[in-house]
Amino acid sequence: MTEITLDQARTIIAKTFEKGAEMGLKPLSAVVLDAGGNVQAFERQDGAAPGRFAIAHGKAYGAVMLGMPGSAQMARAEAQAYFMAAVNGVFGGAVVPVPGGVLLEADGKVIGAVGVTGDTSDNDAEAAMAGIAAAGLTGKP
Repeated sequence: MTEITLDQARTIIAKTFEKGAEMGLKPLSAVVLDAGGNVQAFERQDGAAPGRFAIAHGKAYGAVMLGMPGSAQMARAEAQAYFMAAVNGVFGGAVVPVPGGVLLEADGKVIGAVGVTGDTSDNDAEAAMAGIAAAGLTGKP
């Protein structure tokens, strides 16, 4: 498999939301990007703030464009703030370097990313991983 399908993207989002409900999380928003950083699917739960698309997208976009999950981006930002600031400048401010941006991999290759926002970043990442597993894919949080 070299690309993520729309059915897989929809499954990821649905199962991410189910996991969020199971965990008692605040309303979530989730986006799935392909390997080129293009939106494959997005949904925002009732009650989620309208600005959540940009945050979910920024988490996923940073992951896919840098080839590193949000947790690794956050560590890099803490260790080398100037590097992540420069990267964010290169990408027009579109990178949100925190957990909740999860790489999607298949056969050792990046096929996309998932961005989830609405609760704490660690909870967002946990919900995303449940959605990714339900779609039969491997995530790197």
